[in-house]
Amino acid sequence: MKSPSAPIRHFYRGRRVLVTGDTGFKGSWLAFWLDHLGAEVHGLALEPDTDPSNFEILGLRERIRHSTVDIRDRDALCRAVRSIGPEVVFHLAAQAIVSVSYQEPIETLRTNVLGTAHLLQAVREAGYSAERPCAVVCITSDKCYENRETYDAYRETDPMGGRDPYSMSKGAAELVISSWRRSFFPPPEWARHGVSLASGRAGNVIGGGDWAPDRIVVDSVRALAAGRPVGVRNPGSIRPWQHVLEPLSGYLQLGAELALTAGKGTDLTSPYNFGPGRGAERTVRELVELLIRHWGAGSWEAVQPERFTGLHEAVYLKLATDKAWHHLGWKPSWEFEPAVKETVTWYRQAYSGGFDSAEMRKLTAEQIERYTSAAAAQGLRWAGEPGG
Repeated sequence: MKSPSAPIRHFYRGRRVLVTGDTGFKGSWLAFWLDHLGAEVHGLALEPDTDPSNFEILGLRERIRHSTVDIRDRDALCRAVRSIGPEVVFHLAAQAIVSVSYQEPIETLRTNVLGTAHLLQAVREAGYSAERPCAVVCITSDKCYENRETYDAYRETDPMGGRDPYSMSKGAAELVISSWRRSFFPPPEWARHGVSLASGRAGNVIGGGDWAPDRIVVDSVRALAAGRPVGVRNPGSIRPWQHVLEPLSGYLQLGAELALTAGKGTDLTSPYNFGPGRGAERTVRELVELLIRHWGAGSWEAVQPERFTGLHEAVYLKLATDKAWHHLGWKPSWEFEPAVKETVTWYRQAYSGGFDSAEMRKLTAEQIERYTSAAAAQGLRWAGEPGG
């Protein structure tokens, strides 16, 4: 597989990139990283819905070109995409909380399924061609698969499914992406439409700056900062934990490769899993105990809040990432412990420093560079040469 002509730190410099969902956890990290790489970053999203907000902490409102747009509003989204004319699109805007999907199933579908269709239709109507191409990476979730609760890792060819409304919405979004690719952006006809479309699947992402409800790291940090025991719902459940920079590096690499290989006989327009290594497949209990150890104090207790009674939560779920390695030269770079340590470091600095934006931007950039150095030391082509 032909590699891109430059690592991502060179590819994105000066490129016009759109991030939908830039006010969310992963979206704000991605927008910050792209800005750090020297891209011209545009963001479309609703206003931040958490307080604190990583978007505000990192000062992204002043650093990138952000507009408040609801992806459920097709006309507004089409106008925005046409006006921006991005060279690369990362679609992360979504309703991302499983418990919320039980409370608001129809809105979850409108956002995650119709919102994805709206974004792809906006790209279709923006006038792209071989002379003016666009690479699009749509982000769904590891929960898009029909979960059989087995110890087998899910591959990109496994069937879509979803028992809860959130998971189903992500499986349905993947079907939308596949349909638009085959109907409107077929790779053999790239010279006509100029659009390369792929999707990325990841889940159980940890890292500083997440403030969403019903997330184990967020709940743990809030409890530890307040001196309360951490309440744990399912201590025995196994998850493939990964730092937020892991899937983001995969998305960035996928976007770069899509753009650099478009029209050259290399078809990368398909789904990709971005999961952690086997050493990161740990129980919720192991995660919480390591969080407490790095925090320096604290305890946990098993709880079962009444609002979760009757809600299905997967016991076991992991992804096979062979395809990302074979096609993109991507694999995870941080093991379980450094991922947790960097997460705790970010939150401790935020709390001890009063959420000072300058300090948090500095620390966030340092974590990106440490992660990139770890990837370069492993010879991963997206990161370039060690120290380069």
